[in-house]
Formats: sequence, C-alpha cells, structure tokens
Amino acid sequence: MKNRIALRLLAYFAVALAAFALVSGLLFGTLFTRQTVEAKKADMLRRATALAETLSGVLDENGADRMAGGQGTGAGNGYGAYVRMLSLVETDVWVLDEQLEFLSAGHMQGRALTYSDLPADAETLVQAVFQGQTPFSEGFSELVGAPTLTVGAPIYRGDTVAGALLLHDAVSGIQDAAAAGVRVLLYSGAAALGVAVLLAVLLSYAFANPLNRMKATALRLADGEYAAKTGVARRDEIGKLAQAIDELSVRLLLSRQADERQEQLRRDFLANVSHELRTPVTVLRGSLEALCDGVVREPERVDEYHRRMLWETVNLQRLVNDLMDLARLQNTDFPIERGPLNLADMLADALYGAGQLARAKEIALRREFSPEPIPFEGDYGRLRQMFLIVLDNAVKFSPEKSAVTVTLTPEGATVQDEGPGIPPEELPLIFDRFHKAHTEGNGQGSGLGLAIARQIALRHGVDITVTSEPGHGATFHFSWPAAGGGGQA
Repeated sequence: MKNRIALRLLAYFAVALAAFALVSGLLFGTLFTRQTVEAKKADMLRRATALAETLSGVLDENGADRMAGGQGTGAGNGYGAYVRMLSLVETDVWVLDEQLEFLSAGHMQGRALTYSDLPADAETLVQAVFQGQTPFSEGFSELVGAPTLTVGAPIYRGDTVAGALLLHDAVSGIQDAAAAGVRVLLYSGAAALGVAVLLAVLLSYAFANPLNRMKATALRLADGEYAAKTGVARRDEIGKLAQAIDELSVRLLLSRQADERQEQLRRDFLANVSHELRTPVTVLRGSLEALCDGVVREPERVDEYHRRMLWETVNLQRLVNDLMDLARLQNTDFPIERGPLNLADMLADALYGAGQLARAKEIALRREFSPEPIPFEGDYGRLRQMFLIVLDNAVKFSPEKSAVTVTLTPEGATVQDEGPGIPPEELPLIFDRFHKAHTEGNGQGSGLGLAIARQIALRHGVDITVTSEPGHGATFHFSWPAAGGGGQA
C-alpha cells in the first residue's frame, strides 16, 4: 500500500481525537452534574435556613409544651397556624419533632404520611438536625417517587432546637440537564471529530508525500541515477532529511565523476606507459635480433648497435625509476624523510648538479639569493630533486649562450629561463604525466619530471606554478608557508 504511513497517521489521529472526545464528555458530565448539585444544595440550604429562621422567630421561648396541631397558648397557636399554612403553601417542606412526629401536615401523592412511611435514615437525619447541623440526604427518593435531595434545618426556640424542617427537591432535572449537556457535547465533538479527521487526512498525506518522494529518490540513487533530487523544500526535520538526501546525490554524482576521471587517467597512464616502453623495447629487440642473426658483422656497426642498446637501456631505466618515484610520492602512506635544512644550501647544491648540462650549452646559471639563511623542514634529497627537474628543463629549453636566473627569498623562489616559452594552451597541462611540449629539443625524456616535481612540492606544502609568454621564456614560481615550515608528510 503506497500511503501506508498516511493511513497509520490518520488512524493515530482518529483514535487520539475519539479518546479526547470520550474523556471530555465523561469529565464534562461528571463535573457539570457535581457543580449543578452543589449549586442546588446551596440554594436548598439557603431556602431551608430562611424558612427555619422564620419559624424560629414565630416560636416563642415560652410557647406551649405540646406544639402538634397548634394546641397550646400564646405563641404556640401562632406557631401551629404558621406551620399549617406553610404545609399548604410548600408541599415539599415538612416539620418534625425529635420523635419524628409531623408538626406539619406531611403528605405525598394525595395521602397523609405517618411515622411508618418515613425511610430508614430519617431518624438519623432528624437527630443530626436536632444537634444543630444542616445535613443532606437522598434517602427520601423512594418515598417521593423520584430522585430527590433532602436538606434539614433546625428550628430554634431560644437556644434549644424545637423542631426539624425538611426541604425536598427533585434532582431528576439536574440529571436530565447533565444528560442534555453531554449529548450536546457529544454532537459537537462528533462534528469536530469529522472536521478533525478531514484535516488529519490532509495533514497525513501532506506528511507522507515528501517521505514518498524521498523514498523514490533513494531508490533512484540506488539504481545509479545520481542526478535525482527530492524536490522537497521545507524548514522542518523532513526538509533537513530531504536536504541531506539531495546533498548525498550531489556527492555521489561528484564521486562517480571523480571515479570516471580516475579511470580515464588510469587508462591514459597505462596507454602512455605502454607507448613509452614500446619504443626502447622495440629498439632493443631489433638490435639484438640483428646481432644474433649475424645481419650486422662489421665491428664498427656492432659497436654502434651496442651503444644504441646501452642508450635505450639507460632511457628505459630512467623511465622505470621515474614511474616508481611518482607512484611512491602519490601514495600518502609512503613516508618522506624530514629534517631541518637551509634552502639556500639545498638550492646551491641543485645548481651545481645542473651545471654540467649548462656548461655543455654555455648557459650561465645566475643566482640571486637572500643573504640570511632560510630554514625549512623537509626531505633534502626530494627537494633537491624537485629544483633539479625544473633547472634541467630550463637549461634544456634555453638557447646556447643564454642564462637561467634563480632567485631565493624567505617567501619563495623562481627559476626563469630565456627559452621560447610555453604556448598558452599547454600551460595547464605541463604538470600532467607523460605530457611533452611540442617544441624543438624535447624529443627525449619520459614526460614525468614535472609531475614528480609537483608531487614533491605537494608533500612539502610548497605551491608550484608557472607563467610564460611565447618568445620570452618561462618562469617557475615556488612559494612555501611562512617561517619555512614544511607541509604534509
């Protein structure tokens, strides 16, 4: 099922809303009934107390000893008459003495009431009233024939309780009102639940839709479609998750492109290595076959073949050594020896090594060094190799009787020649493996020298760049961290 999470969220919302409506209805019914009953009790207590106080005012302290029927003298006749009148006006008001004898004409449903008609807890209620209390009771409900609440109030003669006034009031109306209120609440809750369910449906699908889109995007990424995007733009946790998936797609795409470039470089590298090895191997094989088959017998030609084979062997050895150096330097796990050194001494040593080739072409090696020592932390041999590669290239491409100028300062170094320069289209490629400039005098070499020099520079934190204008030579720039610190190991 596609929108299973939406249906599940909808079910959660519906259950939560139904539980809320049920609990709200129960609490409302209970609290409404309790509040209404408490208000009813307060009103009944107020009425009963007012009637009892009125009867207490009518009853004189010196009234008759026997009050029933209004017999007696003086105030007794007034009190009895008031009680008889009260029983006619207020049919829900009874007046009893301590022996549960009716002082008023207590009657119910058209018949007179007697002691035997009173409920079991009537005596307890009346005794509590004669103790000065105002108790409530629901025990008269069966006698009245409906749910009834009864309150008792004492009638005083002076400081003595002379009678008990019982006031009855039906509570069925309260229960009916509470039931009606609960019904209204349930109807309102049902309507609200319907609206809430509709909103829950919309919200559930609004919540599930971006999740489904992210799922579809994840499946497309799993199938290798790294350009896939979720298209979800939100500022909540779901939006952050979608943003993370989009970022993952970008990184996977870049990783695949990098892998493709690396694979292409590997293929080019193998092709270049094969091409570079094929020439000396072919020459060696052809020369050996000619010698072994006796095609070449003259001593002079045999010596020429031997010298050619030696030269090709030297070139082959140089190519293998360069490949091994480049492989080691590109491996970050391959350590390089580090130690304190003076860049001026190291660069002077590299100039001395390049002097033999420079003397053969009568090229002057000029140096412009800073007078103060320049300390550095690095591999002396590798740094000398880096500068020697650049110096050999500068001498090789410079015309005879020209000059190569080397400058050294605490901020960096430069090697400037007076050769034909480097064409602009080849400047970005000169540090690539097996790249050879298509210029005169560049027929020899493996094309790995500058690639090795760049790897040495990277391992020491040195930045190496080149600038050139055709016809005005080329200048290699070296810059290193302040205070002559070395780079990564």
